[in-house]
Amino acid sequence: MGGIQRAIRGPATALGTLVAGAALAAPDAAMQERLAPCIGCHGNGTSETEGVPSLGGQLPDYVVTQLFQFREKQREAPPMNDVAAGFSDDDLRAYADAVATLPPPSRSGTPADPALADRAQALVAKHQCTSCHGSDLAGRDAIPRIRAQREEYLAKALAGYKSNARPGYDPAMNEVAQGLSEADIKDLAAYVSRL
Repeated sequence: MGGIQRAIRGPATALGTLVAGAALAAPDAAMQERLAPCIGCHGNGTSETEGVPSLGGQLPDYVVTQLFQFREKQREAPPMNDVAAGFSDDDLRAYADAVATLPPPSRSGTPADPALADRAQALVAKHQCTSCHGSDLAGRDAIPRIRAQREEYLAKALAGYKSNARPGYDPAMNEVAQGLSEADIKDLAAYVSRL
């Protein structure tokens, strides 16, 4: 797994230009209006919709990368491909900046039981999750926040990486997921969603 330890390569030049233009800024009234449909499905930071990820706390570099992939159909995720299809580069940056202002997701409910937490923490260490996602799994640069993400969404994403049904702009997650069993995926999703 030497690929895991290497630095994540920067995205394509076009995407790099988009990411460079993303800056954390409060959305203006027009952008808040444009974000209304996003919030309808994704929630105001925390998604209440099964299978739909929480967007709160995601950094603009990650969001612009995902929107770019939806627009270019490098990542298939209805209805996001249709939503992003008409976005200009400036739209991608503006949406990324606005999404980045949403509050990080919060999880209420019971924490993971100690046995599950121990298993999941061992998996986080073994697969070096914190080397990319940060020590608190809150993401960095173009790497997503996974902390307090919806459990079923995390499990689906990990399964998609394992089967190669979900390509990333870098193969690191596909490589990591190859070493995960179904039980590992379940434990990681349950644990990380409760952080």
